[in-house]
Amino acid sequence: MSDGHVEILSGRERRRRWSVADKLRIVAETKERGACVKQVAARHDVYPGLLFTWRRQVRDGRLTRPPVPMFVPVEIERSVSPAISPPPASPTRAVAVAVGRIEIELGDGSRVRVDDGVSLVTLRRVISALRG
Repeated sequence: MSDGHVEILSGRERRRRWSVADKLRIVAETKERGACVKQVAARHDVYPGLLFTWRRQVRDGRLTRPPVPMFVPVEIERSVSPAISPPPASPTRAVAVAVGRIEIELGDGSRVRVDDGVSLVTLRRVISALRG
């Protein structure tokens, strides 16, 4: 049962979500000459302990800017299967399909050749495994 008492939370007690860019900007302020972590934390309404955690994450490489997407050259190789069978005599429909294949070359020189039947999910898993 409620006794009629209401508690209002203000100041640093409310939970906030910080973007990576904001965290990095605030951490950068602490690295300026003459900066005091406690003062920077107070200016941004953040607990100093949280700011020290962000600084450690930056130092350990766990808090970084997301990678910038970049375009890479792509060459498309199209080939038609040389052995296309003649249509069957039955009333079923036969469709001759040109086989499309792409080759993806990653930065380390490894290559992936992909036929058009590969699902996007599978392709993403393969590429992320090769990058990792």
